[in-house]
Amino acid sequence: MTARQLDPQSDAAIAGSITPLPIEEVASRLGIPAAGIYRYGPYKAKLALDYIHTLETRAPGKLILVTAISPTPAGEGKTTTTIGLGDALARLGKKAAICLREPSLGPVFGAKGGATGGGRAQIIPMQDINLHFTGDLHAISAAHNLLAALIDNHIYWGNGLDLDARRISWRRVLDLNDRALRQVNVGLGGPANGFPREDGFDITVASEVMAIFCLAKTLKEFEERLSRMVVGQTRAKRMVEAGALNGIGAMLALLRDAFQPNIVQTMEHTPAFVHGGPFANIAHGCNSVIATRSALALADYVVTEAGFGADLGAEKFLNIKCRQAGLAPSAAVVVATVRALKMHGGVPVKQLGAEDVEAVRIGTANLVRHVENMRKFGLPVVVALNRFLSDTPAEIEMVTRTLAPLGVAVHVCSHWAEGSAGAEALARDVVALADQPGGFHTLYPDALPLKAKIETIAREIYRADGVNFSPAASARLDEMEAAGYGRLPVCMAKTQYSFSADPALRGAPTGHVIPVREVRLSAGAGFVVALTGDVMTMPGLPSVPAAEGIFVDAEGVIGGLS
Repeated sequence: MTARQLDPQSDAAIAGSITPLPIEEVASRLGIPAAGIYRYGPYKAKLALDYIHTLETRAPGKLILVTAISPTPAGEGKTTTTIGLGDALARLGKKAAICLREPSLGPVFGAKGGATGGGRAQIIPMQDINLHFTGDLHAISAAHNLLAALIDNHIYWGNGLDLDARRISWRRVLDLNDRALRQVNVGLGGPANGFPREDGFDITVASEVMAIFCLAKTLKEFEERLSRMVVGQTRAKRMVEAGALNGIGAMLALLRDAFQPNIVQTMEHTPAFVHGGPFANIAHGCNSVIATRSALALADYVVTEAGFGADLGAEKFLNIKCRQAGLAPSAAVVVATVRALKMHGGVPVKQLGAEDVEAVRIGTANLVRHVENMRKFGLPVVVALNRFLSDTPAEIEMVTRTLAPLGVAVHVCSHWAEGSAGAEALARDVVALADQPGGFHTLYPDALPLKAKIETIAREIYRADGVNFSPAASARLDEMEAAGYGRLPVCMAKTQYSFSADPALRGAPTGHVIPVREVRLSAGAGFVVALTGDVMTMPGLPSVPAAEGIFVDAEGVIGGLS
């Protein structure tokens, strides 16, 4: 077999062309002393919990949310824009930091690839970050599965809690895409192996442990939330919390070091906190609160992203993370590309290279809707249009003209090719928007019933005509209300490709109904998950997984990551 070599034009090769600064020097740009970090080699570190405690009285900086249009195979570049904007703010002389999620191995080996940006707007060391990093996701998987083992062990040794094996809701997790594990039988092989029952796997980033990891502000709060997780019901349908199994201390021991935020750098050496990684289509899609709050205490401007389109990650960032953490973003950036807008306008992916101004006009309806939705939260908005070589002046002018009646600026950005210089105009506008008086508010109040919260999101964000609750979902929501969980926010699990529950409906569809087939209580995380359509909490691999293109060359350099 011919030895494979690293493509010199690949993201990995571009990232490898930069010599990183020692992580102590990167941390010092935010005033973090060497004693405030734990090194994981020369270019990665964790922010020490005892140092984080010293930041609690500092006034926070400005928080900038980067979100995007509904994703397409053409690509939008939300993470790349987050990094490019952070670098551009630093270029303007601002004390800036970036907050991102950690990559999951599921997309790295599946369809999406890595999650460290691209071109001249990347965080480094990109290969380390995409593969294992500091082991946080493995720690979350281990802690989650320890609780699953304790549940089955408790039943095996007499079941003093009277857990009903038919109503155990705590599934196992794995940080890989593996559709064969969605539904499994456990405990087979006779009495020595326990009691047979149906079970299943979710991907680690959909775990409630991951959600709590990203929403807890302190270790003590982390422990309390883990204890409140509901793992199942008794035969009398009484909810059983994880704390009753006496394993929370062991779980926290596995998670203690992981809970400390990771700090790395961009290719231009801007500090970046990369911590936690829930998906936005099946979870709440935001990096950790402890990392965000630490960054805000250390920097004047903090740029963060929320996963997938603004109807998913941004909505959950604003309605769940900001609500629970007391955060108030100062501005929002909605990312788009001409290519993606043409796909929303009906152009097949193989024909995106040809100019089609009319398709851009039609597809821009998707962008307009996301902009309007962000304004419903009281946020000033700007659009970042990632530039591709195939974009024509007429196509770009169509985007600008369509957004003009909304009073929203469109900045054509080239940070992928030029780094911070390509996003400088965007950064100047973001600073101006962030300096305006704040008007952020959530979309619905805590007191609104759970069904009404789901209907509000469907109506205001998805522009649906209504919600169709399955009988099981409706009954379960009534149970949750009766049990005192009605004040929780809702976390919508929905396809990322459409405002509707049908991934084929691109653009800005109307007249659709959102089908809620199942609801799950995440009592420790502090939200209720509503599963819509055919969305899966354990993804599968595509016909040609990205894993098939990953290799290690003779010198030990990893290639094929993007």
